[in-house]
Amino acid sequence: MTFSYYPGCTLKTKAKDLDRYARSAAAALGVEMAELPEWQCCGAVYPQAKDEIATKLSAVRALMAARDEGRELLTLCSACHHVIKRVNHDMVSDENIRTKVNNYLKPEVPYTGETKVIHYLEMLRDTVGFDELAKRVTRPLKGRRIAAYYGCMLLRPGNVMGFDDPENPRIMEDFIRAIGAEPVVIAYRNECCGGYMTLENRALAQKKATTVVDAAASAGADTIVTACPLCQYNLDVNAVGERVPVLYFTELLAEALGVKEAEA
Repeated sequence: MTFSYYPGCTLKTKAKDLDRYARSAAAALGVEMAELPEWQCCGAVYPQAKDEIATKLSAVRALMAARDEGRELLTLCSACHHVIKRVNHDMVSDENIRTKVNNYLKPEVPYTGETKVIHYLEMLRDTVGFDELAKRVTRPLKGRRIAAYYGCMLLRPGNVMGFDDPENPRIMEDFIRAIGAEPVVIAYRNECCGGYMTLENRALAQKKATTVVDAAASAGADTIVTACPLCQYNLDVNAVGERVPVLYFTELLAEALGVKEAEA
């Protein structure tokens, strides 16, 4: 199975581990991640203004590239996934945005939302299958108690993202079981960590991050996993008090599949 792959800017800089472990794990699972050749920054934040078109164009270019390659578009960073998935929904459901974007880009074939956007975790669940993943694990993480932290961007708005139940998600817990560890369900796992507030109001970001980490520590988790570079930074750097390691889920996946050492 081959997917067109959109890595995003942060996965080329501060979040290289999220990307490289994902690639090695995918190869071990027989999944090819064909990186789009000329992708641009997705914009990092979905624009709320209805008449905002310019900041959506790079996302549409990625979507068109995947369509032209005849593949689904695989994403990994929570922020990138959020932006691209919502922009794609706009291109399907909003004629005004669709018309303006196509008038600006002037593609040979107008883009109308044909590309299916999926997150790496969805690929593990729906393409590989968690049962099959469990069979491929060579080094199960037995004895590990791992708390999943979803954050806000993967799950909401639920009717657009379609990722999981926004109030009671389970995909990451099912993933943790598949790699042989014990999932620890914690409070605040699907609430915002405050990462976007770090520069404007660091005290608030610290408070929200500390609340999440404290919840994990109180529940007896030895690790927190996330799919979001901003969440990873905020929980790891801004949280104060008791410490719990915050890792990308792809690192644990690579470890369970026995390919982490090769990457290291």
